[in-house]
Amino acid sequence: MKPTNIILSNYGTTIFTVMSQLAIDHNAINLGQGFPDQDGPLDIRQKAAAAMIDGPNQYPPMMGIVELRQAVAGANSRFYNLDVDWRTEVMVTSGATEALTDCIMGLINPGDEVVMIEPLYDSYLPMVQRAGGIAKMVRIEPPEWKLPKKKLAAAFSDRTKLILLNSPHNPAGKVFDLSELNYIADLVKKYDAYAVCDEVYEHLLFDGRKHIPLMTLPGMRERCLRIGSAGKTFSVTGWKIGYITAEAKLLSSVAKNHQFNTFTTPPGLQLAAAYGLCKEDNYFNELSSGLEAKRDRLSSGLKKIGFETMNSEGTYFLTVDYRPLGYGGTDEEFCHYITTKAGVGAVPVSAFYQDGDVNHFVRFCFCKGNDLLDEAIERLAKHFSS
Repeated sequence: MKPTNIILSNYGTTIFTVMSQLAIDHNAINLGQGFPDQDGPLDIRQKAAAAMIDGPNQYPPMMGIVELRQAVAGANSRFYNLDVDWRTEVMVTSGATEALTDCIMGLINPGDEVVMIEPLYDSYLPMVQRAGGIAKMVRIEPPEWKLPKKKLAAAFSDRTKLILLNSPHNPAGKVFDLSELNYIADLVKKYDAYAVCDEVYEHLLFDGRKHIPLMTLPGMRERCLRIGSAGKTFSVTGWKIGYITAEAKLLSSVAKNHQFNTFTTPPGLQLAAAYGLCKEDNYFNELSSGLEAKRDRLSSGLKKIGFETMNSEGTYFLTVDYRPLGYGGTDEEFCHYITTKAGVGAVPVSAFYQDGDVNHFVRFCFCKGNDLLDEAIERLAKHFSS
């Protein structure tokens, strides 16, 4: 038989699916895959339920319903002082992963170079390769997650079409600071490139940090595509509601892929997301402060066991080094070990790199109930104390 697509067929099942299934098979607490164990605010879910009953439930506009596009534009103004035209500069997608795919497919021509910062969210590279792009990798590594500016500059060239920037960063938990963002912006402008900005964790920052969209920096308004996620902002990851903010002409090119991909997104869920984006500031403040407390709870417990924990500045994720416990295997082996022997699942950080030499760190997810986090810590403590 003829072969299937030679790029996508080379990829196996994602590590998130593999480790989650292993956790199910062994009745382990799954701190690997990044989703909350409790649904988001009741009032937002009630809005969705009412909209499903009251309708309409037919095709909404391809760019998204008016209410959500207006709410996204309003949030850009409210949080970042960005003046956005909801009619031409906002598009709704079926999740942020679709938004990323639309941007990549809509902008890249075969042979274009794309700068990416490892460790990578798992869809980035296959989508760039499927579009015919050539990946130019630059690394940040634990424990500091420092941006290597000289290596980043060397990755840019006249063939660079765009950079994929994830901040706050999964899995590192790093929030790129203003100095780093300015450096990136200067390179984007110097090489006449674009920036696809994966900002789905924009409201999940800790220790008083504030999110700075690359789009807000001088000269970047017309070069950036800013991606947000209702799933992350309202703890309803299964809804798959994403949105892109970009200059009208740039967004128009991306919309061409969207119209031939999902085309539309459930209108009732869009309406509920619009309602959520208009919630008072205390909701967004309590979201980040609540997750910060969970981060500290898990980090403190793991440190007592003997793990070395990295600093998590945002997101759902905490990276740890397990070598102080005396385990000498790879991070993938360690994740398999603690899932099957201690009853706690995690994800190997090496899975986010293209080669396996960063292989003694694992990622735990802390967006879980306190009782579940405590139980996970207790299981690990009991296992390693014995």
